[in-house]
Amino acid sequence: MLNAFNISVRSDLFGSAASALCLAHCLATPFLFAAHAGHVHGHEASPFWWGALDLVFIAISWLAVYWSAKHTSKKWMRLGLWISWVLLAFVILNEKFELLHIPEAAIYIPSLALVGLHLYNRKYCQCQDEACCATDS
Repeated sequence: MLNAFNISVRSDLFGSAASALCLAHCLATPFLFAAHAGHVHGHEASPFWWGALDLVFIAISWLAVYWSAKHTSKKWMRLGLWISWVLLAFVILNEKFELLHIPEAAIYIPSLALVGLHLYNRKYCQCQDEACCATDS
């Protein structure tokens, strides 16, 4: 049977993997579709399913952040995970709807932050029991 500790450890692994895949997806897009169109901006030259992966990454990342933040032993980690997720979601949705002019490289900051925070949380901020999680340090 899975307990909260196992779910949290797995959510951190899942979250760091999803954030790393999101980062790889963003890095690969210009190279994969540069030959398809002369000028690639965002996902304009990519197929619909490739651009839809952004929304999949937001959803997976939300689940991982939710579970990791719920079971971390550090209050600052909860805040860091949620701030990074909000920034990632904002940058991705901004790119989809073109609300503000933000450099595409801005996506790397919250993606890398989520990878790092999930890995740090997995190693240093886990509780084996509920009493540990109740005491924030």
